[in-house]
Amino acid sequence: MEERKKRRGDRRDAYLVTDVTGLQKIMCHLWPKRTECEVYLHDVFDATELVKYLEKKNAEHPEYKTTVFHATVAGLARMLRERPMMNRFIQGRRIYEHKEAVISFVAKRRFADGAEEALMFMSPKDHENIDDISKAIYGDVREIRKKEHTEGIDDTIDKIASLPRFLVALIIGIVRRLDYYGRNLRFLTEGDPNYSSVTVSNLGSIGCPSVYHHLSNYGSCSMLVTLGTLHKEEITMPDGHREIRDVVDIGATLDERIGDGFYFARSLKLIRHIFAHPEILDMPLGENSGFDYR
Repeated sequence: MEERKKRRGDRRDAYLVTDVTGLQKIMCHLWPKRTECEVYLHDVFDATELVKYLEKKNAEHPEYKTTVFHATVAGLARMLRERPMMNRFIQGRRIYEHKEAVISFVAKRRFADGAEEALMFMSPKDHENIDDISKAIYGDVREIRKKEHTEGIDDTIDKIASLPRFLVALIIGIVRRLDYYGRNLRFLTEGDPNYSSVTVSNLGSIGCPSVYHHLSNYGSCSMLVTLGTLHKEEITMPDGHREIRDVVDIGATLDERIGDGFYFARSLKLIRHIFAHPEILDMPLGENSGFDYR
């Protein structure tokens, strides 16, 4: 994404946004908490063409599998580039825009009750496409499942949690204050989904539908997307006839202070368009999709 020269008020990970309406600025003070300003959108997307596209692509590289989840991540990465307001967040009652499009998700080490979870974090680049993103996700998840213990932010969380309660409360109080001013230490923010542009929960991988999931007042993540199970469903086609199609349900929780429902709905239409025209996934992210957001 395009970088600009550092200005007064910028954070290490984001630019201060000043060209906003007075209403948006006032909303930051009237409703300072992200969880007070949640908007939830839910839709069922026709994934029939995407499934055909993935079947053909996976036949070409049987060593790893490109999935609907990978396609959704690639679509979100493109949306964050083409719709910059979707890459914004509010912290310390100020509006910022992430310097990069950062996508996070959680991977289970094993599909079993009580199995440990690992936090994954990626920032797709302008020259990358679905193949690069799919290889990165596949490789990272495979490696994390080989390891027996947590590392990075997971390891830090475990160490803090093992301390006496009064020390945990003191440390968390300091961390939250630093978070308010955008001054948290790098090792606490890098690899933490709370500091991503969007967190994606692939509920379809465990056979669940998409659900509402709350945002967090901590960090800088203003969007959480849940992806449900790919399944067959009868839907009405544009010409009016009914047909059994491959569909997937997607839910998105957003902070309404960074935009409005109209902007959000238009932005998420890109994911629907990509599912219907998956060839867009082969384009580099830095190349505009040409999608008409109207």
